[in-house]
Amino acid sequence: MSKLRPFVLLQPSSVSSTIAGAATFIAIPWLSLEVTDSSLMSAVVIAASAVPGLLLTTFVGGLVDRFGRRRMAIWIEVLTALSTALVPIAALTIGMSVPVLIVLVVLKAIFQPGGGAARKSLLPDTAEHAGITLDRANSINEALSAAGFAIGPALAAMLIGAVDSYAAFWLAAGASLASAIFALMIRVHEKQEPLEGDAESSNPIRYAMQGFVTLVKLPALLVVFAAFMILAVIYMPTEMVVLPRYYSSINQPEQMGYLITAMSVFTVMGALLFEKAHKLVGYANLVRIASVVIGLCMIPMSLLPDYWVMLVLGAILGFVWGPMMPLLNTLIQTMVPANVRGRVFAIEQVMWNTAPLTSFIVTGIAIDAFGVQPVYVALGVLVLTAAV
Repeated sequence: MSKLRPFVLLQPSSVSSTIAGAATFIAIPWLSLEVTDSSLMSAVVIAASAVPGLLLTTFVGGLVDRFGRRRMAIWIEVLTALSTALVPIAALTIGMSVPVLIVLVVLKAIFQPGGGAARKSLLPDTAEHAGITLDRANSINEALSAAGFAIGPALAAMLIGAVDSYAAFWLAAGASLASAIFALMIRVHEKQEPLEGDAESSNPIRYAMQGFVTLVKLPALLVVFAAFMILAVIYMPTEMVVLPRYYSSINQPEQMGYLITAMSVFTVMGALLFEKAHKLVGYANLVRIASVVIGLCMIPMSLLPDYWVMLVLGAILGFVWGPMMPLLNTLIQTMVPANVRGRVFAIEQVMWNTAPLTSFIVTGIAIDAFGVQPVYVALGVLVLTAAV
């Protein structure tokens, strides 16, 4: 059991952090719509939260590689908890407005992506200590994280419906703090694979950019990153802008929360099958199959059918997406030297948090001009076209 202890403790740390992120995934768009009453302004708020990731996440990844994976997993989550709690505190003290909300979500976004980079960089150390293969370790880790993403939106939606949007931020702050506590209890040797001249580098920009340099030197990994980025740019606005606008317009936050939860539950199932799936069809075919099926699900979902149909299609979409994150994690952890993992995983966080930056704003403008359904249909067609 002592060999398993670090890996086991890493799981609730990841799940707690995912619950925190998933709760704000629902709460930020919802609160921004309450404050602005505009899809465009809501998209601007969401896009503003992505700016720190674009500018600073690679530096945070550098801190992970410089000061240690476990140590930064603790401190980043503590800072995330504090910055998240500032949202309801500000509402109680100075009142909430668009400028205040933008400042607070930007502050929160400075810290949050770094926690995932730290834990994913630490996972191979805990897996090796436990005698678990990377395929299986990533499958378990991503399945449990997906479970956290199922729990977070449901809890946030219930709190928004029963109390208000700010209650979801208190939930997220508490979950981030719990993640830090679990990380604090981990004790494991962190493998070192230093690059020549890396440790002596006194230029913080050069040190942070080493993640990009490493990625460019690995063309196979770079191609997979590009495929994921295309999906992020086209698909993410549906969950961050389109669906919040639709369910806000019909005053059904619970339905949106349960839809995201259903997608996440089936993502858990898909993630658990990653080890078998990649042996059956290979890494490249897994990416192709997921991209096509996601597009095929989005087209009928964009017609805004009966809620049970949305749930079924969302479940299928979540299932085929399930193996994708374990796949990307395994490739990075296998191909990238240990002492650069934090910076490469930071690039992955940039991809998810800032790649859709422009598409959020464009989607918000389009929804205000044309409505939810035509924009949703267009995004579905784009995903399917990109997949083909």
